[in-house]
Amino acid sequence: MGLMRVLVVEDEHKIANSIKKGLEQESYAVDIAYDGEAGFDLATGESYDVIILDLMLPGMSGMEICQKLRADHIHTPILILTAKGQLEDKVDGLNSGADDYLAKPFAFEELLARVKALARRPVNLTGTVLAVENLSLDTITYEVKRAGQLVQLSSKEFALLEYLLRHPGQILTKDQIIGHVWNYDADILPNTVEVYIGYLRNKIDKAFPAEAPLIKTVRGFGYKISKN
Repeated sequence: MGLMRVLVVEDEHKIANSIKKGLEQESYAVDIAYDGEAGFDLATGESYDVIILDLMLPGMSGMEICQKLRADHIHTPILILTAKGQLEDKVDGLNSGADDYLAKPFAFEELLARVKALARRPVNLTGTVLAVENLSLDTITYEVKRAGQLVQLSSKEFALLEYLLRHPGQILTKDQIIGHVWNYDADILPNTVEVYIGYLRNKIDKAFPAEAPLIKTVRGFGYKISKN
């Protein structure tokens, strides 16, 4: 796994330094930039697992940095910090390519939870459609189709299917699935994964009897999605 590297671009020294201190206690390696240009240079020159980016920066705004990084095909997950917890900021930030946002003032626990969730996301995904055979899932429009037909999924079913599709042909254990799909939900029962795999099977395999089933149980190990 190695050390997770985080870049903090924040012009308020006190905030930047307390984020650095907190993340280092959680064993992240942290670099700080106090202005937009320095932040952009680091973000393009080094590789990070997550970038924490303030919107209001001297030199180059957080929004500009976001847009430039995405235009340069740098897909590092970005968490935006905004002093004004206003919707327009959030929407603009997410439109310019950020992955999540947090309004100031925030609790460090909240920041840490967001960073952990972002660091787990696979980076450098080309395109937004994940597919196996004639099953496809669009991570932006949330459309799932099998053999050209739309399939309606709940958000947990969607998250489970997305996780399987990001690792086609790979056996995923129940623990891995719980860690990625349910994160910090406390009410996970040992058979929750089986129950949801059952729901998914009904919707994408059993509902299409003419198609080969894609979700496989690997006895004693876990589950995988593959065409054979």
